[in-house]
Amino acid sequence: MKSPKWFQIGLKFKKWLLSGILGAVLLLLAMLILLKDIDVGPVQLGASIVLAVLGIYFIILCFRNIFIKFVNVYSSGILRKPSNVREIGDVIYKRKVLSMGPKIVAIGGGTGISSMLRGLKEYTSNITAIITVADDGGGSGTLRNDLGMLPPGDIRNCLIALAETEPVMERLLNYRFKEGSLKGQSFGNLFLAAMNGISDSFEQAVKHMGQVLAVTGRVLPVTEDNIYLVAELEDGTYVRGESNIGHHHLTHPGKIKRVMIDKPGATPLPQVIQAIHDADIVILGPGSLYTSIIPNLLVDGVAQAVFETRAIRIYVCNIMTQPGETEGYTASEHIRTLFEHAKRQIVDVCLVNNGKVPSHILRKYADDGAAQVKVDADEIKRMGINLVERNLVKINNDLIRHDPQNLTQAIADIYKMYS
Repeated sequence: MKSPKWFQIGLKFKKWLLSGILGAVLLLLAMLILLKDIDVGPVQLGASIVLAVLGIYFIILCFRNIFIKFVNVYSSGILRKPSNVREIGDVIYKRKVLSMGPKIVAIGGGTGISSMLRGLKEYTSNITAIITVADDGGGSGTLRNDLGMLPPGDIRNCLIALAETEPVMERLLNYRFKEGSLKGQSFGNLFLAAMNGISDSFEQAVKHMGQVLAVTGRVLPVTEDNIYLVAELEDGTYVRGESNIGHHHLTHPGKIKRVMIDKPGATPLPQVIQAIHDADIVILGPGSLYTSIIPNLLVDGVAQAVFETRAIRIYVCNIMTQPGETEGYTASEHIRTLFEHAKRQIVDVCLVNNGKVPSHILRKYADDGAAQVKVDADEIKRMGINLVERNLVKINNDLIRHDPQNLTQAIADIYKMYS
């Protein structure tokens, strides 16, 4: 025979319910001591006050811990669990404030955009990350070939960046198997692959994973079409596949003339177009120009939506050039390449780094064929683009990255300036 639901729920809180009962008993005793005699002596009064204080303490303890327990047990998703009432209040206040923030759409892929999202979620909860699905290398490429699903890697990184989970859960999702047939594969990729298996579509799988991880905002694949990226080099050579394009210089040196997708009529998710039209801020980048940002603009209707939106359109320029893609490119050449592929001007503000990079780090990058992007301010202004320069550098394990907090602050300042 099944126990009543109220009894099952009560068992989860029995320790603190007993505390509340004890508090009520102590309060009752305090009242009985006061009412026992008409004339209350100092001893009776003192005993009554002590019992009353203890009773109130145990009752408060009961309600406080039951509230915390209730939030932890019945919260949706794998949330970082609050340990006290103040933390719960902070979370509620923070969510209220963040829900009033601007609507931001971030378009791109790779590690650059996921790093930026970690900062943006502290500024607003109205975030939509639109992510390329042209990746065909690494663990994502393996799952794409084996299961026929869209590549999960970049989307997984963005979901984790926007999640409010325990640190151990983040480590688990980022864990890569070290041996066997799964060697090199990320658990997070497998998680999303399993979710894809029980969902009606890849977009639904991403949505469900976002609900499990209690993400701030949402992550959308730019399209559900199975697309591959193709690059045409200046000498007429064609290179197929995002992973091959990024490393073509190792086998066939030459500048990229243009990139295209193998399905020119690929259709975007309706939510993608709607999010861009509704946005207050649209951010392109940071990330690989040809293999992370531009592939999104090649999906039918996306570039047009960015062109038509009333949002402030910000291009976050990379700090360093990228071997195989943008060797020798200035900041204005990055922007011009965007315009050529979008076939229209889709940037209002270019955000660039003016922070210094340690010389020994620059030498290390130079050995791989990369250099700091030159900011040709006059040329950018001649293009009708507003230029904003900020210190955006963060060095992590000798790798140059955008600092999420500084980048978010710069985006917030641009929104204030131009909105």
